[in-house]
Amino acid sequence: MTDEYFMMQALKEARIAYDEEEIPIGAVVVMNNTIVARGHNMTERLNDPTAHAEMIALTAAFNSLGSKYLPDATLFVTVEPCSMCAGAAYWSKIGRVVYGAEDEKNGYKKTAGANWPFHPKTELVYGVLKEECAQLMKDFFKSRR
Repeated sequence: MTDEYFMMQALKEARIAYDEEEIPIGAVVVMNNTIVARGHNMTERLNDPTAHAEMIALTAAFNSLGSKYLPDATLFVTVEPCSMCAGAAYWSKIGRVVYGAEDEKNGYKKTAGANWPFHPKTELVYGVLKEECAQLMKDFFKSRR
């Protein structure tokens, strides 16, 4: 299994969010080449600004695995995590974070700057299926204008 394969799974979650008129961001948590949790934005549905795809997926992974730490897991997310989600990833001690498109307006880099927001042992990979992830966001916001 490749990073591209799992990012496609995160994109499936993002499309669910799109269909539910949520900002189309999706996430999956993977361990040993197996998806252990999925999530997509649910902020409108739950009336909860913290119900981001990453938060939903991480919480599902904690519950599924019975652990608050995920050092052997990878979080795949279609868009650069915001500072809140980067903080949740930090506290989970997740082994890897892989994201597709950058988010200049709301991504962690806007608030973290040069500071590393993830756990010191977390590996970061970005740009996986970047165009597909970005296009879904563009399509969503274009349809709202």
